Amino acid sequence: MSKIRSICVYCGSSPGRDPIYKQSGKVLGRSIAEHGLELVYGGGTKGIMGAVADGVMSAGGKVTGIIPKFLMNKEATEHALGQLSELIVTEDMHERKHKMFERSDAFVTLPGGIGTVEEIVEIMTWAQLGRHRKPMVFANISGFWNPMLALIDHMKAEGFVHTSHLVNPLVVEAPEDIVPAILNAALRGDREGNEAIIERM
Repeated sequence: MSKIRSICVYCGSSPGRDPIYKQSGKVLGRSIAEHGLELVYGGGTKGIMGAVADGVMSAGGKVTGIIPKFLMNKEATEHALGQLSELIVTEDMHERKHKMFERSDAFVTLPGGIGTVEEIVEIMTWAQLGRHRKPMVFANISGFWNPMLALIDHMKAEGFVHTSHLVNPLVVEAPEDIVPAILNAALRGDREGNEAIIERM
């Protein structure tokens, strides 16, 4: 089984109202670097996105940003993008998300908005369809994701998540515990997707 080499982080390009969100992003970023892993993220250099990248780079880690052309001036600055280890500019959001998936061995969702929800829901959908078994984590900072987790449980209870055993994201409250939780999850089973299903998608 391949080891965890890179972690994709989904999060807001805004800081949110509670300072703990950005603080947690920086702690997570530092933890990723200290464990010798690479950050793959949406390339934004502001808000929680910027905090995660700063955390990784301040600890000497590698950061790959993947951002569509049309968001470069909205979610980032040219100078800050130049500080990243690698920058991949895509034509659109679809290409961005696919590249993020390909480059990542695990996924973490920090607080964010509609785009953040859409990203982790897509990853959970692909897990349900057997496309991957990569660890997925809700970083439940100050209970931010409680409503989302309740909705997932409700959908399962009502019979709308037919392969619920494939959709079991980890829920971790402390940012410093996220990377260890991912590494432990990776040791428990095969994370590779079913190739036959992948080819049909």
